[in-house]
Amino acid sequence: MFLHTVYFWVKPGTSAAAIEQLAGDCRTLLGKIPTVRHLWAGKPAMTPREVVDNSYAVGLTVALDDRAGHDAYQTHELHLEFIARNKEHWQRVQVYDFEN
Repeated sequence: MFLHTVYFWVKPGTSAAAIEQLAGDCRTLLGKIPTVRHLWAGKPAMTPREVVDNSYAVGLTVALDDRAGHDAYQTHELHLEFIARNKEHWQRVQVYDFEN
């Protein structure tokens, strides 16, 4: 398994609708990419612990079979459409990839 986890911070003043679109597009656009096996997206759970970072707006985790599946995901037209639709609102994007 190859796990691709992304955290999105949005620019100040970004509307709630834009944040909902970001989370929704994760599910509806990225979830349709053929190499995606599982996908989870949502807002922070706001768990009140010192070691938890709740400062991001939307989190995304994508499970793929392997690195080749990840590489195909990165260049897929739906991934590119997702970026084009949402990048104007991003202040910061942090990615963590790991293999299981």
